[in-house]
Amino acid sequence: MIVKKAAAIVSYFLKRDMQKKNIAVILAAGNGDRAGFPRPKQLTKLAGRPIVVHTVQRFQNHPNIDEIAIVTNQDCIADMEGFIPKYRFTKVKNILLGGKERHESSLVAVRAYENETTFFDIKLIFHDAVRPLVDDRTISEVIASLDSYNAVNVTMPASDTVVIADPDANTIREIPDRRLIHLGQTPQGFAYGTIKKAYEAALQDAAFRTTDDCGVVLKYLPEEKIYLVRGALNNVKLTFPDDLLIIDKYMQANAGRRLEAASDAAMLSALKGISLVVFGGTGGIGSAIVRLARAFGANVHVASRSTGVDITDQEAVRLYLKKVAAGSGKIDAIINVAAVLNREPFAHMSPVDMTNSIQTNFAGALNIARFSFNYLKSAQGHLVFFTSSSYTYGRAGYSVYSASKAAIVNLTQALADEWADFDIRVNCINPERTRTPMRTKSFGIESQAELLEPDVVASKTLGVLLGQSTGYIYDITKA
Repeated sequence: MIVKKAAAIVSYFLKRDMQKKNIAVILAAGNGDRAGFPRPKQLTKLAGRPIVVHTVQRFQNHPNIDEIAIVTNQDCIADMEGFIPKYRFTKVKNILLGGKERHESSLVAVRAYENETTFFDIKLIFHDAVRPLVDDRTISEVIASLDSYNAVNVTMPASDTVVIADPDANTIREIPDRRLIHLGQTPQGFAYGTIKKAYEAALQDAAFRTTDDCGVVLKYLPEEKIYLVRGALNNVKLTFPDDLLIIDKYMQANAGRRLEAASDAAMLSALKGISLVVFGGTGGIGSAIVRLARAFGANVHVASRSTGVDITDQEAVRLYLKKVAAGSGKIDAIINVAAVLNREPFAHMSPVDMTNSIQTNFAGALNIARFSFNYLKSAQGHLVFFTSSSYTYGRAGYSVYSASKAAIVNLTQALADEWADFDIRVNCINPERTRTPMRTKSFGIESQAELLEPDVVASKTLGVLLGQSTGYIYDITKA
């Protein structure tokens, strides 16, 4: 008895002093054929990238995730291996082959980390590869809850009446109290010892069947309390082909909220010495970016029509970038803020105004991207575009502007995908209504309390510029 008690005390203190390791396990072993997909669901393209890439990126970018394991199938393993260098998934340390059933894939991950429990206090966070919109808040709350509980589930309260049917008579058997009904999502988090013990018990049961990992803990470790973290409506799982339309719309509307664009003074000090080109840098948001970047020591080059560089002129853009590169020796980053806004009904717009809007807002961005490529490739640099909230839904009164800004979003995502192999990051800023000369000209005098200040947008933009993400549309809002 004394020996056992001493061993328990030693084990407690060893465990207490162990380094914690939060490991995200991305479950990507399904093939999708039962739901009518022509290829594995996790490889279905969403905004130009396989859906699993979006999912892994969420955990790659989360500061409290230490490591990622991907559990996949034989048909997808080559793709998964290729994603690691292409998208710089530095946290992915394991790619494992799973089984036909969900629990087999989870069990593979549990066994893969058994030896590490001697050295680390491991928490496993299981997540569906086809839930690409999980947000930072949900991941953070799951991890934090594991400090107090050994099992954590993410759920949403049911919003509709739930009916329990009689399967034989096809009639209602029961209508439970909706307040007690929650709909399960992922991630699900576990202390390593808890999920291992639950599966060990489950494997002794010849009738063992389950659809999720919390279900295993609930059935085989009934004394273990499973804490519920509130999920999110947009944490949608790709189950059927039509779900892709819903996920795509959520992504389009909320892409900018994936990451917090840090922009404090400590971070912006990293601007010192970088060579930055700002197209449209003489007014509004552009001039605020120029002023702030220079204040932190960046070597900023300003281009606009007023300085003799019209982005609709391909040759002017090419020569300007060549001149900057020759003088500075490199170009680390390029921001394009240049835009025009014609606020009038489409039927009233002149052909000249239509052409000017398209040429400046979209073709100009194409020119900048085209002639930026080689410089950014050499510097492993960053290209930042600007869009507008009207890209999500075309607005009456500025239809051509809305359409061109939607094109910028698609261009951002496409280039981010194409240029990932060259270590070029491409992102897009979507600021809320901002107090700029262009807005005042189009909308007149508005309540200043409802408008963003250009300096706020500039600070957030430079924070994004210094980050490692690519392919995102960052919403910058007043709240």
